[in-house]
Amino acid sequence: MGLTIFLDGEFVDKEHAKVSVFDHGLLYGDGIFEGIRAYGRKVFRLDAHLDRLYAGLKKIRLSPPMAKEDLKKKILETLKRNDLDDAYIRVVVTRGVGDLGLDPRKCGKPTVFIIADKIALYPREFYTKGLPIVIAKTRRNHPSSMPPEVKSLNYLNSIFGKMDAIDAGTDEAIMLTTDGYVAECTGDNIFIARNGKLSTPPYEIGSLDGITQNVVIQLAGEAGIKIKRDMLTPDDLYAADECFLTGTAAEVIPVISVNGTLIAGGIPGKITIAMMNAFSELTGIEGVKY
Repeated sequence: MGLTIFLDGEFVDKEHAKVSVFDHGLLYGDGIFEGIRAYGRKVFRLDAHLDRLYAGLKKIRLSPPMAKEDLKKKILETLKRNDLDDAYIRVVVTRGVGDLGLDPRKCGKPTVFIIADKIALYPREFYTKGLPIVIAKTRRNHPSSMPPEVKSLNYLNSIFGKMDAIDAGTDEAIMLTTDGYVAECTGDNIFIARNGKLSTPPYEIGSLDGITQNVVIQLAGEAGIKIKRDMLTPDDLYAADECFLTGTAAEVIPVISVNGTLIAGGIPGKITIAMMNAFSELTGIEGVKY
């Protein structure tokens, strides 16, 4: 059976899930999205994702296509219709159909669609052996140009960073701010451990305030690990005892080298493994059932 997609109030087969070529999400990346995970027929941190989505809609001055509770019901129904025990859910809201100009007033109503499917961002071996990464040549958008709290459909900045990673023979790259501080990776937040303490960059400098990032901050606190949001430089990465990435699609994944410099002796560190295990345990028990 093929995938069933929710699109503008209807459930349609994947083959019939189509948007207009005049949709401003397609023409200009004018819209926002959320990536959400379900584990064992429970949606993890659904309310946090929806809160961020609706905050983003407000930021780009786009009226919500429906009430938050109604969208939640459609997400759960999409999962049920596709009979998925574990899933990655993509919720997308665009400005809608307009003309070939930029004027958002020309768009009549938002387009909304929900996809529920499987995802494997990195090969499984990287979760056990660790992921080598590099520092991208491309810099992260300045927060005064693109507010980092907006999970925009325009991901070209990240795609440039991803191509930098591919050119270097890796799967992921760290993106620096315009003044040289560590922001985040192309699609994940980053943590380092040093002397038993964790640090992650502040979102104000241009990184997304990650849902999984905040879960790890919570789990670290519960484990008695000191953690703070800190301005980090590439030298801080090279000197780190451990490094790992977090994201909805990536979950928690260890990093074993940055630009060829080994981290934690080239094997996943103790704090990293503890956070991976704690995260896995939490996703097994917490969530909205469907």
